[in-house]
Amino acid sequence: MIAIITGDIINSQKTDSELWLPKLKNLLGSWSATPENWEVYRGDEFQVKCSVDEVFRKCLVIKSLIRTFENLDVRLAIGIGNEVFLSEKITESNGSAYVNSGRLLNDIKAEGKTLAIKTENDKVNRDLNILFKWASIDFDNWTVANAEIIHRLLTNSELTQDELAKVFNITQSSVSQRVKRSNYDLIQETDQYFRKKITEL
Repeated sequence: MIAIITGDIINSQKTDSELWLPKLKNLLGSWSATPENWEVYRGDEFQVKCSVDEVFRKCLVIKSLIRTFENLDVRLAIGIGNEVFLSEKITESNGSAYVNSGRLLNDIKAEGKTLAIKTENDKVNRDLNILFKWASIDFDNWTVANAEIIHRLLTNSELTQDELAKVFNITQSSVSQRVKRSNYDLIQETDQYFRKKITEL
């Protein structure tokens, strides 16, 4: 089994792509090589292949990066399944993971959601999508300041609050408040729950 994230940037027309696109590409490039494992296409859509247990965390890293830009957000559709044809380009590869992810993105666009998952297991789908609906209430309302802190912690969990204070030029107590407001501990717990739940597939 593999995981495929298919995503698109919300409100991309209202923000200069030169601001966010290089940062998104840098992030995806730090994970794996393009175009076989990820690709940005049609200007504001992208697809990423990764391991099943890492996929939720990677979605959060992408989400927190995009939310650091005022007025931008991202829709993320996770598809989990097989890969029956591996091309040199991810957008030409195929299998149930790709189909589940691509179709799901169209579904959540129509439903106004920003995060959902589709696997071959209906019970896992139901349980995780209810979790994602609740979690998205928080994720979709991250401020730029919250998104910055979350992104830093997700990409470098070793950072201390003192180090974060220097990065953002704020006090350690302000960092502590932001971490608390961003529900970072709950995000970590949710990731652990996701990893446990996905073993039921």
